[in-house]
Amino acid sequence: MASRLHAFNRFELKYLVPVEQAAEIRDELAERMDRDLNSPVGGYGVWSLYYDTPQLRFYWEKIEGLKFRRKLRIRHYGDLDAVTDESPVCVEIKQRVNRVTQKRRITLPYGVARQLCDERVMVEHSAKESAFIQEVLELVVRLNLQPTAVTGYQREALVGRNADTGLRVTFDRRIRGRDRDFHFGIHTPENRFTIPPHMSVMEVKVNERTPHWITDLAARRNLNLVRISKYVQSVEAFGLAPRSVFHINEADCPPPTPTSTPNEQQPHSLLKAGAQ
Repeated sequence: MASRLHAFNRFELKYLVPVEQAAEIRDELAERMDRDLNSPVGGYGVWSLYYDTPQLRFYWEKIEGLKFRRKLRIRHYGDLDAVTDESPVCVEIKQRVNRVTQKRRITLPYGVARQLCDERVMVEHSAKESAFIQEVLELVVRLNLQPTAVTGYQREALVGRNADTGLRVTFDRRIRGRDRDFHFGIHTPENRFTIPPHMSVMEVKVNERTPHWITDLAARRNLNLVRISKYVQSVEAFGLAPRSVFHINEADCPPPTPTSTPNEQQPHSLLKAGAQ
């Protein structure tokens, strides 16, 4: 049986880009990169349930920029319509060591993942999986972790070819969140946009170095690196913590008037956009 465990290290660069410009950049990148085989035309859904302490320890570690910090989350890839206890999800510890992002995760049925993280039950696992399962359980119990926020977005992904095989670029749009209804199977969740809907997050992910032609593209298109976390955006958007200097406000990113739609401009629409 193939191992359910997976781990990798990489560097990540993030840019906040208008959706229309992101489409242009994606098309330009496609001349030197391939579409991820798991990324259909139009992208795929990514939904994450984040755990934190009652005092939001992981949130504050991010805000304070600690050189070592981590997060625990359950992540589902795809639509939420058909999520059941048997649906595969990833229980993931994402941590930052200096500038390097490290991810370790295990694939489990959704119901089993919630037993591990919510009910704090030692779930069935193999000997190779024991250390990671024990670490998750120790984190949840010792820090009294609890469901804190859900994030969701639509992702398109490109992967490098030839000399750039360690390169991956993703475009995330319609970035939403909620601070309640933590079960993935909720039919009508109260999602809100946590980043303006006409903006997307472009992430460049590399194993070692960023190809020079990527940095040239960023300079030519006047892209600026940003410190942004979808989890942080959700925490601050719902008033769980004061908004930090890294928070992306709607007023800071006014939509281009020619392409604005009435629904995007009405606050009530923003509250429930993404509930579908």
